[in-house]
Amino acid sequence: MKSIKSIILGTTLALGVGIFGGAANAFADSSYTIKSGDTLSTISQQFAGDNSLVSSIASANGISDVNMIFAGETITVPDGATTTAPVQQEQTYVEPAAQAAPVQQEQTYVEPAQTTAAATTQTASTSYTGTSSSAKEWIAGKESGGSYSATNGRYIGRYQLDSSYLNGDYSAANQERVADNYVSSRYGSWEAAQSFWQANGWY
Repeated sequence: MKSIKSIILGTTLALGVGIFGGAANAFADSSYTIKSGDTLSTISQQFAGDNSLVSSIASANGISDVNMIFAGETITVPDGATTTAPVQQEQTYVEPAAQAAPVQQEQTYVEPAQTTAAATTQTASTSYTGTSSSAKEWIAGKESGGSYSATNGRYIGRYQLDSSYLNGDYSAANQERVADNYVSSRYGSWEAAQSFWQANGWY
């Protein structure tokens, strides 16, 4: 005669097969007959390779105490696919911060300072009128002592030019202009005029 416990277990197993039959077909559940020495942990190891099915087996078979199973009983082992797969951590790609391009230092060109000699030459060329000032001054000193207002008969001014050359304009600017033109056309340069003066006492 079967014990009440066997009848209840059989009924429970029958209900379990009826209730979970669809699930067994859907997820390919397995039936397993418990052997002596089995535990839910060793059974889970056989089917899943780890202990992930322990709670699923207990739930599927109405086992309230996972440490109490009996040899000879047939239980349903849910397919391992029904277990919750470990959640894969989403990896967020963080693009490395762009390195700032090196700031190029602006280079300012500084023109080298002119030497004293170069500056002197440039100043002289700026005021140079196309004649040698030293020769010109030398002649002016000999002719009039450098005075624009000096007169000697028909010879007028700083360079003692013939009054007809000045055309009545005795200004310093006109005396300079006429003197340069006279020396340029007659001697070619004030140096040549100076040499002539030194040889002849006039130019």
